Amino acid sequence: MKTQANLIIASSETDSNLYYATRFLAPDPFIFLQLGEEKIMIMSDLEIDRAKTQAKVDTVLSYTIYEAEARRQGIADPKTIDVLNEFLRERGIKVLIVPADFGIRYALLLKDRDFTVEVKNDPFFEERLRKREEEIRYITDTLRHAESAVDKAIRFIRSAEIRNGYLYLGGRQATSEDVKRLMAVYLLEKGFIAQHTIVSCGEDTTSPHTEGAGPLQANAPIIIDLFPRSLTNRYYADITRTVVKGVASPEVKEMYDAVLSAQGVAVSLIKEGISGKDVHEAVLQHFKGLGYESGEIDGRMQGFFHGTGHGVGLDIHESPRISKRVDTLYSGNVITVEPGLYYKGIGGVRLEDMVLIQKDGVMNLTIAPKILEV
Repeated sequence: MKTQANLIIASSETDSNLYYATRFLAPDPFIFLQLGEEKIMIMSDLEIDRAKTQAKVDTVLSYTIYEAEARRQGIADPKTIDVLNEFLRERGIKVLIVPADFGIRYALLLKDRDFTVEVKNDPFFEERLRKREEEIRYITDTLRHAESAVDKAIRFIRSAEIRNGYLYLGGRQATSEDVKRLMAVYLLEKGFIAQHTIVSCGEDTTSPHTEGAGPLQANAPIIIDLFPRSLTNRYYADITRTVVKGVASPEVKEMYDAVLSAQGVAVSLIKEGISGKDVHEAVLQHFKGLGYESGEIDGRMQGFFHGTGHGVGLDIHESPRISKRVDTLYSGNVITVEPGLYYKGIGGVRLEDMVLIQKDGVMNLTIAPKILEV
């Protein structure tokens, strides 16, 4: 008999580990346990029939039955912890392995009932790191639609007229919001959702996560960073392009070339078994060798000061990382490669592709072109 189990209590709509384990989407929290190879869900009357039909688990049990058992034990108004307690006692489970974001209230209540609670840091399900063929297809499909959306955005920018240093379309100023709306509507019609999309311009591009707002400037860098998720399979993709409508400054042109070459350096190094930290350090050294210093300059971070890449799947940011953190890269990882440079008074440049690590090298999943001046 197994005396140890993995435990998650959450909503699979917001918890990617739970969705990964069950492939069942529910807005309300439910109990999931894994005992060896057996996956178990304890479900309410509302969801039990749907769970039995849709969930990719071995056993679906009734919350109500365990609730009734708790009442027989003298608990007048059983809660989730009481239902879980009845199941754990029935199965003889003593030790529970929970994810790092497990609710502290449940952890304390379990300890009060003499269960041992052990926290496992991410990845909670290590198999999430190595994407299966089906997952790669899902991610690639999302990426293709993201590329199409970015292409529409760039065509929109290209078609604009320049007046008094700003972009105009149809007699009015073109804005960051126009570009975001164009991509969001296209993606929604295709079954994808894009949130927190970045369309920043000019000085706003010097802050990597500034989403951007207002009129778009001519002859200035525009960073488009799009990371939509499929509404059907829930897998993300991530892509960034930097463009200039008009003529880029010599400084921006040189930065663009430096970022493009840094991306090439990273891709050339990525392989099975290498540390993401080593790849990140190589990118930093490449920039330094080209004369681009990074760090706090004039009271703010400038140069290259974010990670080179991150895993993508059911979360937009997953392990492994290509950053200061020591993460080993393995075949099956799908990761971004997104170096950038950001300088006050000049602007920012970032380029981002997604790659699949394979036993014999790396495959760039991104096919969208990279063009600075449009």
